Amino acid sequence: MKFLLAFSLVWISFFTQAQTVCTLESREKLENYLATLSEGNYLDKSANELNIEIGKWFLETPYVEKTLELPGSEKLVINLTGLDCTTFLETVVTMTRLVEEGKFTFEDFESELEQLRYRDGINKGYPSRLHYFSDWIFENQEKGIIEDVTSKIGGAPYPNAPTFMSENPQFYRQLSEAKNLSAIKEAESIIAKREYFFIPKAEIASLEKNIQSGDLIAITTSMPNLDIVHTGFAIEKNGRIHLLHASSKNMEVEISEKPLSDYLAGNKSQCGIMVARLKNP
Repeated sequence: MKFLLAFSLVWISFFTQAQTVCTLESREKLENYLATLSEGNYLDKSANELNIEIGKWFLETPYVEKTLELPGSEKLVINLTGLDCTTFLETVVTMTRLVEEGKFTFEDFESELEQLRYRDGINKGYPSRLHYFSDWIFENQEKGIIEDVTSKIGGAPYPNAPTFMSENPQFYRQLSEAKNLSAIKEAESIIAKREYFFIPKAEIASLEKNIQSGDLIAITTSMPNLDIVHTGFAIEKNGRIHLLHASSKNMEVEISEKPLSDYLAGNKSQCGIMVARLKNP
């Protein structure tokens, strides 16, 4: 009986509902954050200001990759104890939007995160997750959540035709299923037909005056079969734009030591950035 009770508690801590996975530690951390947001005076802050304030709460949180890649059917993974660059960004944006909507329950967070992470805002299985971040930007602009301001602030056309996933199915367990692989190929085809813009890294320093602290930053790549290789938030520091992000190099959430333009200059495969901005709910 004791074993069955212990097993049940572990099960509940990981599976809050059929399509959600969240450890007890992550849930407690999330609910504490939501309580702080509900009790504090945050409504007078802009979305960008909230992105920065909330994002700083996660400084030094360990970088952990592939937390969304679980066996079996696609689950909505909520993990606040280990973050990669995308899950860090999604977690912060979700909390920011909940403040603006005046919603502060765990279930509210689940719903809002699903809205961000999946095509049409609904988890319909592995292919419905927005795997390519340029697709994430487009889809969430269509939902009215963000605005891609890259062109507006001086961006140039960006040739974007990612095929990495369909060309390398061996790296993705779920792509061993033919229907999933076919769906990813279709998504790649649709992405390739869109118009995208980016700010080449040589022009970031001269255009960073147009980037606001709290903007969403997506780092583009010169690799022809990929679109975005890193994400984070713009953050102003000593009059320059830096990057608040989950760093795979330093294995934690941090603020880049170098300004964003210098950060990219040191990486040959990073060719520029896309910039998006949260809209009011």
